[in-house]
Amino acid sequence: MKHEVIEKNVGLMALLMVFAVSIGGLTQIVPLFFQDVTNKPVEGMKPYTALQLEGRDVYIREGCVGCHSQMIRPFRAETERYGHYSVAGESVWDHPFLWGSKRTGPDLARVGGRYSDDWHRAHLYNPRNVVPESKMPSYPWLVAQQVDNSHTDVKMRTLRTLGVPYTDDDIASAREAVKGKTEMDALVAYLQVLGTAIKNKR
Repeated sequence: MKHEVIEKNVGLMALLMVFAVSIGGLTQIVPLFFQDVTNKPVEGMKPYTALQLEGRDVYIREGCVGCHSQMIRPFRAETERYGHYSVAGESVWDHPFLWGSKRTGPDLARVGGRYSDDWHRAHLYNPRNVVPESKMPSYPWLVAQQVDNSHTDVKMRTLRTLGVPYTDDDIASAREAVKGKTEMDALVAYLQVLGTAIKNKR
């Protein structure tokens, strides 16, 4: 009756449970670090430009990830609506990743190139002008707010230490690349690049 010894000793049972879960977790997670499919970018993927990177920060700041996911699951209902399911190689340079866990609005993983820049500007300024039933808040201040370029090069340098292949030229020209641009310009540039690395959309 060895199992009775374990069942009567809560500390021992907890220790053995942690051990069992750890072994299971390690056998599932550790191999992913050594598979090319999970840690190499998809073919043809390019790092975000300075303007797209600043747009990504606006996306994070405004809480867009709270209502929009960027992760298409491999289910027919999702691939029929949004396109090719998301693959790990699309997110290897995203720090932090923005997969999201809620869809009050549609998934944005393949939104790049689906609508024009003008459509995005009108939609972000007042979503109900474009989609009358939209629940999305308006972001009119993005039109007037200039991008703060004082840390753009620092962000790119930091991302390079995390494996994003920015060149010295990319970093040196970063501040100038976003100078005079609005946060609306930056956010639209970011949205327009989402999902464009995958050529087969369906």
